[in-house]
Amino acid sequence: MNPSPIANSLTTTVRADLATFDTAIWQKCRNILCFRPDNMGDVLMTSPAFRALKESVPDRKLTLLTSSAGAAIAPFIPEIDAVIPFDVPWVQPVNRQKRDELPQLVRQLKDHAFDAAILFNVQSQNPLPSALICYVAGIPRVLGYCRENPYELISDWVPDPEILVATQHEVERQLGLVATIGSTTTQKRLSITVSNQARFRALEMLTNWGVHTSEPWLILHAGVSEAKRRFGADQYVQAARQLRAKSDYQILLTGSKSEWNYVETIRKGIGEKAYNLAGALPLENFIGLVAEAPVLISNNTGPVHIAAALGTPVVVLYAMTNPQHTPWMVPSRVLYFEVPRSLRSRNRLLQHFPEPAQPRASPEGIVQAVHELVGQKTMVTS
Repeated sequence: MNPSPIANSLTTTVRADLATFDTAIWQKCRNILCFRPDNMGDVLMTSPAFRALKESVPDRKLTLLTSSAGAAIAPFIPEIDAVIPFDVPWVQPVNRQKRDELPQLVRQLKDHAFDAAILFNVQSQNPLPSALICYVAGIPRVLGYCRENPYELISDWVPDPEILVATQHEVERQLGLVATIGSTTTQKRLSITVSNQARFRALEMLTNWGVHTSEPWLILHAGVSEAKRRFGADQYVQAARQLRAKSDYQILLTGSKSEWNYVETIRKGIGEKAYNLAGALPLENFIGLVAEAPVLISNNTGPVHIAAALGTPVVVLYAMTNPQHTPWMVPSRVLYFEVPRSLRSRNRLLQHFPEPAQPRASPEGIVQAVHELVGQKTMVTS
């Protein structure tokens, strides 16, 4: 597996400088709100922490408050019992909520009478808006990382150990957080379920589109939610044409419905044996397709983490933004590229990427990575 720049910096054991809390109190917390307001991949990378919470208190109920994008993957994560979808205004939203809907969210949280809430955020996010929502909703215990003293907003405050630069993988970060309340697990893979029916239906759809699944094929997911994380379409075309020429690969191009035109541009550039499936697959069948694929090529985005959870090898074109989101516990190759200056984040915590960020992305690098990874699919029990 290809290590990230931060892969060896910390382990999943609790750091000596992290706080620990009264585990007896947390053992009594059976009805917990998991506040993870960002995207699908972030939710998947938190799934080992969800598992730790469940294993430490088996009759716990976990309710996930997440974005509409994050909510889409929740039914496939067995540790999640209920979902509250809400696009909060302090995270880039898929759908913009109206201002008067925030009080409605608070009332909804009050009605659930949660024993506690856990704030899951990446190192570059401020957890205090989420904490304030929990405070106003009257949730008695709140666990979370925070750089500054949150006083009464976070009852169980873990001083954030990642002050200026992310130093650990996102999975490790969230496992470390729940370990402070005595919740651990030995099963640290990402969590996802896929039915045999979804696998079969995905392959059936490919046959209907003229794809020969007995011949070499792979998935190229060129779409991404943020333009700054999108690898160049022309370079994707070059890589795919080389894969076609060298190994006669059929290229399955996936993406959302809104990305159809962009994906179609890439398909036309590749030419023969390239298929535009953008928007054609329900999420369950997309998961089934990724489960059957020999390899996935993608930007750093949600499908990478779906593949990691399923054991499907990944070639990820990784924009130099958040360094802590590389593929987790799956055969992978990470190829880095710089974000164009005009698209770089104004968040100062995202303006310094750890070096060396090697190897750099190129069409030739993609082709080499695919050839190295094919045949390395791992068996994952769901």
